[in-house]
Amino acid sequence: MSMNNPYQSYQQNAVNTASVGDLTLMLYNGCIKFIHLAKKAINDGNVEVKNVNIQKAQNIIKELMVTLNMDIEVSKNLMSLYDYINRRLIEANVKNDAAILEEVENFVLDFRDTWKQVIQINRQKQYAESGQA
Repeated sequence: MSMNNPYQSYQQNAVNTASVGDLTLMLYNGCIKFIHLAKKAINDGNVEVKNVNIQKAQNIIKELMVTLNMDIEVSKNLMSLYDYINRRLIEANVKNDAAILEEVENFVLDFRDTWKQVIQINRQKQYAESGQA
């Protein structure tokens, strides 16, 4: 019987016990990480690593797209932005363009930071409501 990697176990537990909001935050953080790794790979001239990491970022964007509730107006706007990001990732991959990745990373950072604020506001609201009960 082999020993499990404690870090992997921790990560798995974090995903399994995370709220939907926290999972979305994890997706944004993962996307940022993969874009960063792809930019480094472009600078290092490593086409294979660049390709793998851009594809991982694309997969996260696609996952964010399929989780949108299209009955809500803001989701339609997000879908357009996610589609733009996905197309730009493809273009960055084809052209080996770190500047495009920088642009995309800034979008994802903005999404992530906004999402963090939403989570914090929600938690404060829930805390305030539970204190009144």
